[in-house]
Amino acid sequence: MGIYNAFLHGYLDEDIYMTPPDGYAAAPNLVCKLERSLYGLKQAYRQWNMEFTRKLTDFDFRQSVHDHCLFLKPSSSGPMALIVYVDDILVTGPSIADISLVKTYLHRLFTIKNLGDARYFLGLEIARGASGLFVSQTKYIMDIVRDTGLVQAKSVSAPLPTGLKLSSTFGALLPCPNSYRRLVGQLLYLGFTRPDISHSVQQLSQYLTQPCDAHWHAALHVVRYLKGCPSQDLFFPAQNSFVLRAFCDVDWASYVDSRRSLTGFCAFLGNALVSWKTKKQPTVSRSTTEAEYRSLAATVCELRWLSYILAEFNIPLSLPIDFCDNKAALHILANLMFRERTKHIELDCTWFVMRTRRGLFLLPSFPTRFNLPTSS
Repeated sequence: MGIYNAFLHGYLDEDIYMTPPDGYAAAPNLVCKLERSLYGLKQAYRQWNMEFTRKLTDFDFRQSVHDHCLFLKPSSSGPMALIVYVDDILVTGPSIADISLVKTYLHRLFTIKNLGDARYFLGLEIARGASGLFVSQTKYIMDIVRDTGLVQAKSVSAPLPTGLKLSSTFGALLPCPNSYRRLVGQLLYLGFTRPDISHSVQQLSQYLTQPCDAHWHAALHVVRYLKGCPSQDLFFPAQNSFVLRAFCDVDWASYVDSRRSLTGFCAFLGNALVSWKTKKQPTVSRSTTEAEYRSLAATVCELRWLSYILAEFNIPLSLPIDFCDNKAALHILANLMFRERTKHIELDCTWFVMRTRRGLFLLPSFPTRFNLPTSS
């Protein structure tokens, strides 16, 4: 569902005045004092969110402390969940009657646009089947292909050429970088359903300030890859376990400019991929072991957050959570006598060791030969 004129429903906490609009001559030399927010005010987003949250709370919804866009409500048939993105809303639950009550309540307060079953939401295409739920962005991908003029271009089999290492001096500067920035922004949004381009888009996003022609060609290479597989989607099976697993890896000192390492991880709930990330580490790691350990710490943070979300739905979490990494980092975890060598990563070590000893995580070794080949 959507909310008509959402920002007009927020009440202002401050005294804000505006000049009368053109054509309103009934009050010359006077100003208008605003009681509610208007589109264009800096406060409009916040005030609308506060008003919407207040009304949902009055209807026995509870806002999640781990994701403020998520609201939960218990019912006789099971828990209901509502997600809000500005003025676009998704609601789900085991009872159609309970969902109708929520829609009726919101329509009475705000006037909603009832869009029925979720099939298209913020560029995400949602399809249901007997086997499960499919989420894709096929139309969005084809729009990107048309915008870049690559409809007739030949597709490629990988997001980036093998062995490609981008840098800030990788060619001549683009005379107009806005096209590059717009394309990278589109690819970043596409990452909601395409984990296969996560690494490539992360590389491209590092050069938004001063992109070179080689960066532009690399971005077009990603688009050509997407053209060859526009309908790939995420699948969430109807029959699934709630076993949480994660895998992480690191690309040590991969950035030519800063020599920082790259963390990558993915998390599965049963057979469904629910979270993934590729991110540059904030500091320079002096060894592959240190880089791997920081990657482990980042993955543990994500797993803890996912466990909190599962707890919001009263889903029991199977412990320990299994995920795998290299042997050097596991040796440090098992033997604290390596402290002299790891003083510079003490915070990550201590935080991670404490949670491992509580039985939350199990870290078997994962052989390198099982790693999937990547474009880098």
